[in-house]
Amino acid sequence: MISAKLRRVSLSSLHRSLLAALPVLLLSSLSPAQAQPNAGCQTTGSFEGFIASFRQQAASQGVSPRGLAALDGVTFDPAVVRQDRRQGHFRQSFEQFSQRMVPPYRVQKGSGLLKRHAGLLRQIEQRYGVQPAIIVAIWGLETDFGGNMGKLPAIRSIATLAYDCRRSDMFRAQLLDALRVVDRGDLHPSEMRGAWAGEIGQTQFMATSYYRYAVDFDGDGRRDLIRSVPDVLASTANFLKGHGWVAGGSWEPGSANAEVLKQWNRASVYSRTIGYFASRLEGTRAASN
Repeated sequence: MISAKLRRVSLSSLHRSLLAALPVLLLSSLSPAQAQPNAGCQTTGSFEGFIASFRQQAASQGVSPRGLAALDGVTFDPAVVRQDRRQGHFRQSFEQFSQRMVPPYRVQKGSGLLKRHAGLLRQIEQRYGVQPAIIVAIWGLETDFGGNMGKLPAIRSIATLAYDCRRSDMFRAQLLDALRVVDRGDLHPSEMRGAWAGEIGQTQFMATSYYRYAVDFDGDGRRDLIRSVPDVLASTANFLKGHGWVAGGSWEPGSANAEVLKQWNRASVYSRTIGYFASRLEGTRAASN
């Protein structure tokens, strides 16, 4: 899963620093083959021609008119390509990054949400085996508990990167699954807004992860990772379970679950910070009992 996201948080210096750092995390979360820029690649043909061709390909793979309609009126976004090209090497240490990402206010808020959603999180742990603190830690790191999900049209961003030559194969797969999410009835295209690389929802799923791992935990017939907290938290746990999470196991560095966290985000400072944040939350919960 590509889960290093562009965040929209407050205008504090903490969050401005975070915004500067996170674009490179997207690069770090990719496999080596995906992460290598295709220096000298050349995008050919018009964007409109690409969309027309992709529409035919998607239809041939079973996407219905409802899903295909998500491509209507989609335009190219050069700002997304510029953002993608600006990615560089991530140099912050774990200590620097974790201090920025896990300030006291976020620990306090996360602790409160652990208590508020204790019953729901207990049900999710029973079904998926993922401890509540890990789920809430990811929720807090990704969007400040749903407060900052992003505002860019996801279909437009994904289509732009699918057309661009640098990582076209990867993003064409993402675009196909974004159409499948629409086709399945989970979201309307106008609801699909997020970060510059197309991440969606309160824990910032890429479209392929959304299609594969999102679950309808509240039973309303939709997998809604934008508005439904039960769907958001359960889907996050389902992703981790799907990548081998060991129920009740440690997430300390070197553990099997620490390796699973790297599937959430391959940047080691990010995956370690998830575990660090979860341990802080566990500590506050133990102290309050």
